[in-house]
Amino acid sequence: MPIIDRQQRRIERANLSASSQKAREWIQKKADELRGSNRRDLLRDSKRKETSFQLGSMYFFVYNPKMKDTLPKYDLFPLVIPFDRFGDGFLGINLHYLSVGARAGLLNKLSVFTNDNKYDEKTRFTFTYAILKGLSIDASPAIKKYLTSNIRSRFIKIDASEWDIAISLPVESFIYPAKNKYESPV
Repeated sequence: MPIIDRQQRRIERANLSASSQKAREWIQKKADELRGSNRRDLLRDSKRKETSFQLGSMYFFVYNPKMKDTLPKYDLFPLVIPFDRFGDGFLGINLHYLSVGARAGLLNKLSVFTNDNKYDEKTRFTFTYAILKGLSIDASPAIKKYLTSNIRSRFIKIDASEWDIAISLPVESFIYPAKNKYESPV
């Protein structure tokens, strides 16, 4: 089931009308449970911290790129779906390099490539680079290589039940080395 449709399904399961005040309050409560309106709260959430990652899951982490001075920009706090391992790191989609609308569209397209339809803590994506290249949505600006030695925090896992909330959190932290500039929406 596409990611966007899941939010509507949650409302229906809770026996709420999508246009009712209770529905809006319920959605806000779910967003508040994630407590991700700022990076500090996410990094302090010990229930989410993991020392390693699993391909196809979604994570936040603190990252310091090796070649940061040569990059046009980089994200200090990426939201990444790792999809391929290599010797000293992994390839992943950093969703912060896409607009919120493009993030939702990409997750909807990728929702057919999950290991189950439960959207719980065990659900993960099962796509490959070839599948990404074949999608009608261009994910290439968000595909990044991450070196494990440059990760500066534990992985903060986002369960599948919260993917739709996580993609809209304003926690990206872009640095523009050439402009000597920092931009954060928070």
